[in-house]
Amino acid sequence: MRIKRSIASVLLLAFTATVPNIVAQRPRQFTRDELISAARETMTSTRYCALITTDRTGRAHARTMDAFAPEENMVVWLATNPRSRKVAEIRRQPHVTLYYFDRESQAYVTLYGRAQLGNDAAEKAKHWKEDWKAFYPERDKSYLLIKVTPDRLEIVNVKKGIVSQSPTWEAPSVHFQARGQFKPTKRR
Repeated sequence: MRIKRSIASVLLLAFTATVPNIVAQRPRQFTRDELISAARETMTSTRYCALITTDRTGRAHARTMDAFAPEENMVVWLATNPRSRKVAEIRRQPHVTLYYFDRESQAYVTLYGRAQLGNDAAEKAKHWKEDWKAFYPERDKSYLLIKVTPDRLEIVNVKKGIVSQSPTWEAPSVHFQARGQFKPTKRR
């Protein structure tokens, strides 16, 4: 009986000795600039992202998009056909989500923002990829820009130590100031 108690005491001591180490291993807090930099890196190295819109019933629609790298202010440009379903959904509800996933870095970025549709010739010339020729044979008529201005982004990058917070698993995030006419909706 004494041996069992001694073993139990030793095991309890060993476990208790590791508790401070487990608690001390909290994820490091990253600055806003560090999070944005890591997000930009993931978004730039990941060629494709998912654009997620909602239909009239509130159902989400995701599709793979070939986005441009984010601009300095994290605005993202994409392109589509003006007759596509996503255009009708953006016109009805401009709040969209972009989702990037990088398997190699065990990283993802979710960017929540407001989409605006644009047909400006100068912007279309600036935001064009030669790979798109087959998709948009008549650039004047078949090519429309989507500009996504961010409200918030979430990022996880295991290799950089940017990880979700226990116990809720909430990813580190960055909130952006609303510009111009757009005001973010409140979460309920």
